[in-house]
Amino acid sequence: MAGSEAKERKILVAVDEGEESTYALSWCLKNIVAENSKDTLILLYSKPPPPLYSAMDGTAYLFSTEIIASMEKYGNDMAESVMEKANSLCKEVHDVKVETRVEHGDPRDVICKMSEKLGVDMVVMGSHGYGMIKRAFLGSVSNHCVQNMKCPVLIVKRSKSAAPNK
Repeated sequence: MAGSEAKERKILVAVDEGEESTYALSWCLKNIVAENSKDTLILLYSKPPPPLYSAMDGTAYLFSTEIIASMEKYGNDMAESVMEKANSLCKEVHDVKVETRVEHGDPRDVICKMSEKLGVDMVVMGSHGYGMIKRAFLGSVSNHCVQNMKCPVLIVKRSKSAAPNK
């Protein structure tokens, strides 16, 4: 029966170095992606663009090409580390088809742009739980995505009991 076959879904999961995104990915694997499903998880990491400096910054320090290259290497290493951790979490839970993408730019723009470009069925992201003041200055990535995406956006927020003691 063709009608009983599971639909192939593309689920984009925004990942970063924070515990909130790891929790959101874990929650997604346990609650959304069914065992033996045809779902594809797209793990998306948004890497800040390389800094643009003039030869001298505002305090007259000279930025050498070595310093800029070192900063770029750190960004690449961070992206690789986040993706390795996310990939291994996917393999631990169950065998699911996983694609990884590392894009440059503000996460708000990158997540919205990639969800549309890839035609995903759903976006899953963690809630960083910023306080009111921090959120006012940084802006909420999740709120921006909810307001600007055409597909459903699931924001996974850890309960106080699930959060590690800080």
